[in-house]
Amino acid sequence: MTHTYNITGMTCGGCKASVEKYLGNVDNVTNVSVNLEKAEAEVTMSSHVATEALKKALPEKYTLSKKENKNIFQMTSQSVDETGQKSKLQQLQPLLLILFYIATASILLHYKSWDGNAVMLDFMGLFFIVFSFFKMLDLKNFPESFRMYDPLAKRVSIYGWIYPFIETALGLMFLMRFEIEIALIATLIVLSITTVGVTKTLLDKKSIRCACLGTALKLPMTEATFIENAIMIVMAIIMLTQII
Repeated sequence: MTHTYNITGMTCGGCKASVEKYLGNVDNVTNVSVNLEKAEAEVTMSSHVATEALKKALPEKYTLSKKENKNIFQMTSQSVDETGQKSKLQQLQPLLLILFYIATASILLHYKSWDGNAVMLDFMGLFFIVFSFFKMLDLKNFPESFRMYDPLAKRVSIYGWIYPFIETALGLMFLMRFEIEIALIATLIVLSITTVGVTKTLLDKKSIRCACLGTALKLPMTEATFIENAIMIVMAIIMLTQII
């Protein structure tokens, strides 16, 4: 008999191999096949194995649950859309809150003597500093998650390791108003590369985790990731046109 389970917490090929290994060691499990993109595992058993036994076999990093086969005739298309939208908004709540606080802080810093350019520079600086901080929390696993959708990180492995430090440097340059033109050009290059990968992932409808806030927060790759990068790119272009 073969059962399909949902697995959360996997970010790379190493995670896939680990899940297959741990589940494969459970008594009466004869074969385990993990699909990283779908976050699923097909487990073949010689006799029934309780879901709880499979859960206990995995480290705390991973969460296992039985995949339910839903009857599509019991759900209207409207209810499916509403459920998916609610779930997506809930999952993106940390990202939206962080962007809100960054935007609010940037505005409050200049509300007495309003300067639109200064607000944008501070927003970009705080954006990079905050996002690099979350990546630094799990610097060991971030590169593997990042290379799942960033084209350059896929080809040059070291790029994933230095990317959080690039973000930190850009953030400091914006906040300190140091070599702004260079920082803007670097921002355009770095975020454009990532946006290409994000766009391809969305078009391919792949279900993977976004590494924009590192691996500490489990964020899905959605349109919000594309919009987040697009805002920064537009700001960089506006600032560059005013400087040049």
